[in-house]
Amino acid sequence: MTFMKPRSGYTLPVFATAAAIAALRHLHQQEENKKVWVNLIEAAQTVEIEIEQVAQIGVNQALAITRSDPGDNLDITRNTPVWAIVESTVRSENLQSLSARIKTENEWLEENILIRGGEGVGKLSNELGKSAIYQYARRLLQENLQSLLQNDEQITVTIILPEGRKLAQRTSNEAFGVVEGLSLLGTTGISQPLSASEQLEVYQQALIEKAQQFETLVFCVGENGLQLAQQMGINPAQLLKTANWLGPMLVTAALQKVKGIVLFGYHGKLIKLAGGIFHTHHYLADGRLEILTAHLAQLGLPTSNLQQVFNCPTTEAALSYLRKLDQENHTHWVKAVYESIAAKIDQRSQEYIRKQAEQSVCVGSVLFERDRSIIVKSEKGINLLEKLLG
Repeated sequence: MTFMKPRSGYTLPVFATAAAIAALRHLHQQEENKKVWVNLIEAAQTVEIEIEQVAQIGVNQALAITRSDPGDNLDITRNTPVWAIVESTVRSENLQSLSARIKTENEWLEENILIRGGEGVGKLSNELGKSAIYQYARRLLQENLQSLLQNDEQITVTIILPEGRKLAQRTSNEAFGVVEGLSLLGTTGISQPLSASEQLEVYQQALIEKAQQFETLVFCVGENGLQLAQQMGINPAQLLKTANWLGPMLVTAALQKVKGIVLFGYHGKLIKLAGGIFHTHHYLADGRLEILTAHLAQLGLPTSNLQQVFNCPTTEAALSYLRKLDQENHTHWVKAVYESIAAKIDQRSQEYIRKQAEQSVCVGSVLFERDRSIIVKSEKGINLLEKLLG
């Protein structure tokens, strides 16, 4: 069987930078093109990005628009507009004092380039509302724009994601401290198609290779789980990223005669397995709060509190509510419910493997929260970790 290689695309910072380049070139009255070149820095290549519109919108101020193309990903940012407003001034005063005069919490200063997050760009709740424009995005903007500046020129770049606030409601951003919009995140300009269906074959091949060396493997749903597992001292050679493909990966592992699997994941993802949902992408299924509420009901949480949990906007909010309840009433609902959920994840996973592959595999789970602190390790998870770390 022949598989077509998934098409890669680019991350949001690349499109923000492309729009900023186009706006600055327009201010400089340079010959305009429907495309601009962006140096990705990571990876070491220059790529051409199409510009949809560019226009002067004020004195020494221009707006350019491009659209996100993440490649063959199930990515909510596909085709979303990315705006950049660039305002140019002559350096008539020290930029640090200028920044001090106009600076607000949502700005970043990169030499003589002030980077601002506008509408739709999220804010970091743990950094007093500073824009969620991460280091790679700032570096990308700074290095691509710096060489285009004229003598004594300083610029303010405002990135706007008009659909960002709406799209953010369909992500787990808030659980990881990003509110009111999307983040300009990433450590590279290339958007690998990790959620495209063709990518599953790549994951499975990596699993097959590792299964030839080890009887126990650790499945990490995302980068947070991967990093936490490494910090705990687990052999990196036994770690596998699975993205949302937990069901097919569990079956593949069983067919390769793997004896034990530890599931490492954010509680808002892995909780879906306790409800029998084995593809965890939100495009396909959810039910997280329903699962949490059902387990709490089984444990005897009063109806009024169950209603509060069920109506929480996220599982992270529900966890915070339960912690507050425990503190005020000297109860242990968090411990009880997450032990129950972890045990159910193990049970459901083992049953899924038996049904799909007619194999018996020991599955344990480790659930953590947004700051990567572990909430619970299942009994089987503890046993498997002892072997891995022993």
